[in-house]
Amino acid sequence: MPIEPAPTEWELPAAEAAGDDDLVALGADLEPGTVLAAYRAGMFPMHVSGQRMLGWWSPAQRGVLPLDALTVSRSLRRSFSRFELRINTAFDDVVVACADPSREGAWINTEIRRAYNRLHDMGWAHSIEAWNRSTGRLVGGLYGVHIGGLFAGESMFHVETDASKVALVCLVDHLRAIGAVLLDVQWVTPHLATLGAVEISRAEYLQRLQIALETTTDTFAIP
Repeated sequence: MPIEPAPTEWELPAAEAAGDDDLVALGADLEPGTVLAAYRAGMFPMHVSGQRMLGWWSPAQRGVLPLDALTVSRSLRRSFSRFELRINTAFDDVVVACADPSREGAWINTEIRRAYNRLHDMGWAHSIEAWNRSTGRLVGGLYGVHIGGLFAGESMFHVETDASKVALVCLVDHLRAIGAVLLDVQWVTPHLATLGAVEISRAEYLQRLQIALETTTDTFAIP
């Protein structure tokens, strides 16, 4: 079972305080108790672009991937044979790959990496990994946070075609198997839209989040 950290020392604002904006607040810290409290309140951490200031975000239009609406094309299904899917065998390697500074929009820094590794060590953060069966290389994956019936996806990467998509399909299958009910993808990208991700209002997301937090699931995985 995940280890519950010490409560945050900060009083976090309500997600609704953002109004029509996506950014709710600035500051605080990335202690495990703070990060988990934010997720439970419908927010997630990300530094403000071009600044060192830590931001807490709750998109007015939230991206979610309904677990019963995943779209898997024939070409993607054929790709599965090229990969071996694993859970939690290379968490930090996945975070490092997602943090590659050469990627467009790269935002994961050393502070974020350290924070999510701490959450992983405590049993809250998890990785899904796609390994090339022929070379044995890690070629794609994703990581995020599992709380109750919620999985909050943080970032994904690939260095081979379809590797991140295959990891996401594996995640959805796994979430269904353990009884999760909500897959948060923050913002809908064209990449995620091809797999069935949709936008919902912040108000609807917060309603779904409350149900998810009250949902009991099986343990995500044994590292």
